[in-house]
Amino acid sequence: MTDEPWQGDACSLVEAFRSGERSPVEETQAVLDAIDQSDLNAFAYLHGEEALESAASADVSKPFGGVPVGVKELDPVAGWPFTEASLVFAGRKAEHTATAISRLIGKGGAVPVGQTTASEFGGLNVSVTKINGVTHNAWRQGRTAGGSSAGSASAVAGGLVPIASGGDGGGSIRIPAAYNGLVGMKGTYGRIPRGPHAFIRPSTVVMGCLARSVRDAARYYDVCAGHDTHDPTSIPSSGDWESSLGSHELKGKRVIIAPDLSGVRLDPGVEEATLAAAEDLARQAGMVIVDHPIRLPRLTAQWMMGNNSTLVAELDDLWPKCRDDLTEEIQVGIHLSQSLYNIRTAAVAEELRVKANEVFAEAYDAADLVICATNPGPAFAAEATMSNPESSFIDTAKSSPAVAFAFRRFMWATRMGGSVAQRMPSRLLAWVSRKYPDVVDMGALTIAANIYGNPSVSVPIGLIDGLPIGMQIMGRHHEDALLFDVALAMERENPWPLIAPGAGTEQTPQDV
Repeated sequence: MTDEPWQGDACSLVEAFRSGERSPVEETQAVLDAIDQSDLNAFAYLHGEEALESAASADVSKPFGGVPVGVKELDPVAGWPFTEASLVFAGRKAEHTATAISRLIGKGGAVPVGQTTASEFGGLNVSVTKINGVTHNAWRQGRTAGGSSAGSASAVAGGLVPIASGGDGGGSIRIPAAYNGLVGMKGTYGRIPRGPHAFIRPSTVVMGCLARSVRDAARYYDVCAGHDTHDPTSIPSSGDWESSLGSHELKGKRVIIAPDLSGVRLDPGVEEATLAAAEDLARQAGMVIVDHPIRLPRLTAQWMMGNNSTLVAELDDLWPKCRDDLTEEIQVGIHLSQSLYNIRTAAVAEELRVKANEVFAEAYDAADLVICATNPGPAFAAEATMSNPESSFIDTAKSSPAVAFAFRRFMWATRMGGSVAQRMPSRLLAWVSRKYPDVVDMGALTIAANIYGNPSVSVPIGLIDGLPIGMQIMGRHHEDALLFDVALAMERENPWPLIAPGAGTEQTPQDV
């Protein structure tokens, strides 16, 4: 009888199934029992009886045959709750299954055990919502799991499931991966399809997973990547991601090491740790370090304003009547967008995006890879509703009912004034960005790769104050396989724990 869930990676669990060492049914039961006993609050919904039935008929010859997996609650599964982590849609059921999840279950043979928690509508890199409460970091209770793929990261690092789905529109795979000591791969835009019925705007969201090992992430690509007619932005897949691991010659590859990625404020120790890990990787792999400046424009605020258009479309005529069901951060974000996002703001945002594209293009003319920190620091407080609680614009805007009302009135006046003075919202947004740097620093290390659309992977590089930090490796468009191999080199030379200490029997990639 299996007492605890598998503590290795998903690929090794499949091998255990095929050899008869483990049983999909016993494994699924162990997972369900562990989730029930866990205090991480990583799951919003469990599909228990049906999961056991699926496990009983699992085809272990498939890539993830019989493997219990978590599905991020922003990924629809037909018949399951589809709240998108918001009280606004409590009680709603999904009418279809996302293409990537259909492939994971069908082609992959995985057994979905339930939904993992996320931040509301995937809007912030935190792990607290009104509908689900607080999700905790597997490494330390009371610290954030990050977001938006909070529960997926917590569940995988916490030894509950070996792999879980995620999505990344501004860092939502890489950020929680780094906070929880996992591998987080954001592929080239369109690598894994987002359909059906997915918004294309703002052309930054990429699907993926939270994984314990590089080979798990590569196998997930084998199963889920590839063109789909329901997503016109999706791109073909080679289908040999796992089998081609280790095939790239890294010696001589040029790398730019820029821990703060042109000025993002880092916590003490992060720059030094990133530099040390990157330089060690370059030395071990024989890569050449290139001195090339990267001066990216700060485009986070403008990106966030435009990003809310899909949320407003989804809420439709429920807004603003549903205001009280939304987290205050989402409320403020919508008010900001409605007031500050006009055609001039859109023009400024596009100008900044073009500048960022040119900066990256010049960097990839000079080098093959760019390395920086994944997050400004280790995991912050789990209850925090913003990643930078100091000097928070959002906290100021919601500090009291009177201030919140005054803020809404001011935003209404700005919206009216902006219809006449088109430049005023952009200038006000620039002032907010200078006055409250949390607006531009939140996810600033990861968003750049979403804007440019290039692949980027976060790998663990050690601990600060006992909590994991990650290093982000970015490459040219469509060179996802090269990033997998660089991550694999890191994994082989500096193996990391597959699960958090205390979550179970610890292993490293070299043990599986």
